[in-house]
Amino acid sequence: MNKMPLNETLGHLIERIAREFPDNEALVYPDQNIRLTYKQFNAEVDRIAKSLLALNIKKGDHVSIWSTNVPEWPILMFSLAKIGAVLVTVNTNYKAHELEYLLKQSDTKAIFLIEKFKTSEYFNWLKQVLDDAEWLGKGKLESKKLPVLKNVVLFDMPTSKHALSYQDFKEMGQDISDAELERIKKMSDEYDVVNIQYTSGTTGFPKGVMLTHHNIANNGYLIGRQMKLSEKDRMCIPVPFFHCFGCVLGILAAVTHGTTMLPLVSFDAEEVLKLVDKERCTVLHGVPTMFIAELGVENRQKYNTKSLRTGIMAGSPCPVEVMNQVIKDMHCSQITIAYGLTENSPVITMTSVDDDIVHRTTTVGRALNPMQLKLYNPATGTDCSPGEQGEVIMSGECVMKGYYKMEEETALAIRNGWLHSGDLGVMDADGYLKITGRIKDMIIRGGENIYPREIEEFLYTHPKIKDVQVVGVPDQKYGEQVLAAIILKEGEIASPEEIKDFCARNIARHNQPYYVVFVKNFPMTASGKIQKYKLRDEMAKKFNLGKFAAFNSDKE
Repeated sequence: MNKMPLNETLGHLIERIAREFPDNEALVYPDQNIRLTYKQFNAEVDRIAKSLLALNIKKGDHVSIWSTNVPEWPILMFSLAKIGAVLVTVNTNYKAHELEYLLKQSDTKAIFLIEKFKTSEYFNWLKQVLDDAEWLGKGKLESKKLPVLKNVVLFDMPTSKHALSYQDFKEMGQDISDAELERIKKMSDEYDVVNIQYTSGTTGFPKGVMLTHHNIANNGYLIGRQMKLSEKDRMCIPVPFFHCFGCVLGILAAVTHGTTMLPLVSFDAEEVLKLVDKERCTVLHGVPTMFIAELGVENRQKYNTKSLRTGIMAGSPCPVEVMNQVIKDMHCSQITIAYGLTENSPVITMTSVDDDIVHRTTTVGRALNPMQLKLYNPATGTDCSPGEQGEVIMSGECVMKGYYKMEEETALAIRNGWLHSGDLGVMDADGYLKITGRIKDMIIRGGENIYPREIEEFLYTHPKIKDVQVVGVPDQKYGEQVLAAIILKEGEIASPEEIKDFCARNIARHNQPYYVVFVKNFPMTASGKIQKYKLRDEMAKKFNLGKFAAFNSDKE
C-alpha cells in the first residue's frame, strides 16, 4: 500500500484537476493575452499529445525542451506524460558542447526549442552540433553523431528544412482519434520515468536524474500542502521550468491544488513586481538572489504586493535578513523555505506557513511526511544525535529511480536505501533542520573546520552588504584561507578594512575573512545557484594563489 497521497500518472492528475476545477484559470500570460482555464489547458494538452503521436513519439521515447518559460512548456510537459514519453529538460545556460553531450547521453528522439534568447543562439548551436546531419525537410534528420535524434521543432520560427514550426506541429494530430489517444494513455504507469532532470553540471559532466510520475506528482502535492495552496491561489513563477524549482515546486505544486500559474518567460525583478500587482498574485517563488533583486527595485513602492501570502525561497542558502525583508517589506507573511536536491524530486524538508518566524527564518523546516530524513556521521558510520552535525541523507518514495545509464554513480548516491546529499546539517530534537554547508564547501584552515554559511549569515547583517559568498582559497601556510566576495547595496562604498574590522569585532578569529573582494555579481547557473567552484577559481587567479584539484570536484 502506498504511503503517498497521490497514486496516479501526471496525465490522470491533470484530467482529475480539470474535472474538479474546470473554470479556474490554470495558465496565464497577461502580456501574451493567454488565459487558459483548467478545462481548456487539459484540452490543449490532449491536442498536443495527438501531435506527438503523429510525430512518431512513443511510450518511453525521450523528448528534450530547450527553452525559457514559454507557454508551450507546461503544456508539452503534460502531453508527453499522457503518452508515456519522457521529458528531458535542457539547461538554458548550455551551449553547443553541453547540448551535444546531453542529447547523446539522454537518447533524445526529438527536441523542442526557441531560436534564441539574449546572447544564446540555441538554434544555431543545435545546427552546429548537427554538422553531419542529412536534413530531410521539416526538421527531420539523420545523424551518425546523434543517431537517436530524428526531429527538431521550433516554438518561434516558421517551418524550414532544419525545423518544423510549432504551429505546423500542432496541426499534425488531427487524424489521431480520441479513442487512439485513450488507448495510449492506459499504457502508462505511475512508476514509469516521466522526467529526466540533468544535474546542474557546475563541474564535470551532468548526470540525468530519472524521476517518475509518482516521484514528482507527490513531491509537488506535499509542497503545495505545506503552503496551504488552493484553487483560490495565484502563483507567480519566475524560476526556470527546466529546473526542479520551476517544474515541481512551481508547475506541479500549483496543478495538484488547482492553483493558477502565472509564469514569467524570463526573470526580471521589476516585471515580477508588476505581475504580482496586476494579477493579485498570492504566491511568489524565487532563489535568494531573485528576492534580493526584487527588494532592490528602485521604484518598488509603486507596486502593490499586499496580495502576497506565501511562496518559496530556495535553491541556495536563504539569508535570514532577506527572509525578514520579504516578510516585512513585500508583505509575504507566510513565505517558506524548502530544501532538497534533484535526486529527491527535489524537496525533502520545508517550513510550514504555521511555523513561527524563528523556525521559518533560521531552519529549512522538517521532513515532508512520509519521507524519512536523518543525519549521518561518515567518520563513524552512525546516525547523529540532535544538535550533532552530520551529512543529510534521505529515503522514501520521492528518491529518484537512478541516474540514466550511470549505474556506478547511482550506487554511490544511494547506499543501503539512503540517498546521500553531500550537505552538512544539524537537526534539533523537534526535527527542524539547519543546513550548515556542503562537505566539499567546508574550508579547512590549519586543521580548523570553517563553514562558509555561518560567516555569510553574519556578513548579511552589515548595513552596506547586499549579497555575499564565502569560499576557501589556497594558502601555502594554512592550506586554505577564508575569502568573502561581497556585492554592496546601491550607492554604498566600503573598504576591505572596514569589513575586516566589522568581523574582528564580532566573530571568532578563525572565521574572519583573510581576503575581502567587492564584486558586481557571482557566477551562477541558469537556475540561480551560485557556482562556488568558479568563484574560488576566479579569486585564486586574482590573487595568484594557485589551484587545488579539489576545487573542481564540487557537486552542486
